Parts: sequence; structure tokens; C-alpha cells
Amino acid sequence: MRINVLVGGPVEMVPTELILERKNEKWIGVDRGAVRLLKWGIKPLIAVGDFDSIDKEELLGLEDTLEKIKIYPPEKDYTDTQLGMKFAINENPDEINVFGATGGRLDHLLANLFLPLQEEFKPYLTRTKFIDCQNVVSYYLPGEYTISKLPAMKYLAFVNLTPVRGLTLKDEKYPLENWSSQIPFSWTSNEFTAVNNHFAFRSGVVAVIQCNDPLKQ
Repeated sequence: MRINVLVGGPVEMVPTELILERKNEKWIGVDRGAVRLLKWGIKPLIAVGDFDSIDKEELLGLEDTLEKIKIYPPEKDYTDTQLGMKFAINENPDEINVFGATGGRLDHLLANLFLPLQEEFKPYLTRTKFIDCQNVVSYYLPGEYTISKLPAMKYLAFVNLTPVRGLTLKDEKYPLENWSSQIPFSWTSNEFTAVNNHFAFRSGVVAVIQCNDPLKQ
């Protein structure tokens, strides 16, 4: 079972067509993300956050429409995205897809990118994906993997978020053999050489990002 989380990040980075395709799946609305879901005809299981980015009328609309809404003070122990993840985990899903968590402020982006490494969320690390109009971020623990090219994605990046040993890119456009690092590092702008490519590493956590250039205006 997949559960989707919509956070209140920049709407221009949110793939609305994909979200509408998943209209009948389970959703959690985070802050302004809950307002957007209702606007698109999707009723989330719950809305969570401090809701400091919406006005009183929008908040009243959420309270009148949704069966469950959890309002937190702005000064709290968890970010809004963490709260969304916590409630997603409560559903015991096989996969968590998070939308609206990228773009805009760089501090928010970095907080969200590293979120699955935190102890509370690490059991769901390999089940978590961050998705926007240009990127799909997946997380991997040590092992050997086959990855499949997503439609419309051109580039492939391998980002060690922790110290990593033995990273090997077997058949990508720019291969790598048994590479290790004690600091985070991003191998960017690589590409698939076939529909399915392979990689492996012995220790650490690696984020794999399939991405594309922005659409020309």
C-alpha cells in the first residue's frame, strides 16, 4: 500500500497530473498541502501542521471539511514535513511518496533530503521517495541494485549522504569502481545506458536521483 504526502512547498514544483492520477489513493495533507488537495478534489486522511502559511478562512474550510485535523504551534519539536511522515508511518505503508517538499528555501530542501536518515524515520528509509516535477529521490542501504529509468527523466545522480564504501556504478554512462568517501558527495549528470542499470556499495546510505531539466517556458 502506498501513501502520499503533500507538503506546502512551491506549487510550480508539484506534479499535479501525477497527483490527480492518484486521486483515489491515501493522502496526508501538510499545512498548505491540505488546502491544495481539497482544491484538486482529494480528501486527505488527515491534515497536520502549524498552518502558519494559510489564512483563517482556509483553516476554517479544512476544519469544516475534514474528519481529522491536527494543529500544532509554530514552535514545536517537529517540522511540518516530519509530522506528515509520522502520520504516514502510522498507516504502515509499503511506500511513502512525498510531494511539495522540494524547491523554494534551501534550508527546507536540505532538512527534507536528510529526514529519512533520522532514527525515527530510518526504518522507512528505503520506502520513502521525494517527487517533484523534475526529480525523483530514492534511498538505498548497502547492497547490489537494478534501477529502471523513469519516463521523461534524462539524468541520474548518486549522492552519498553518509560515509560510503565501495560505490560501484557498473553500466551507467560514467562508470565508477569501488569508490569511497568520508564526506557527502554527489555524482551528478550521469545517465542510463539502458532501460535498466546497476549499482552497488558496501556501507553507508546513498540517495539516487532521477531528474531532468526544467521545461522551457
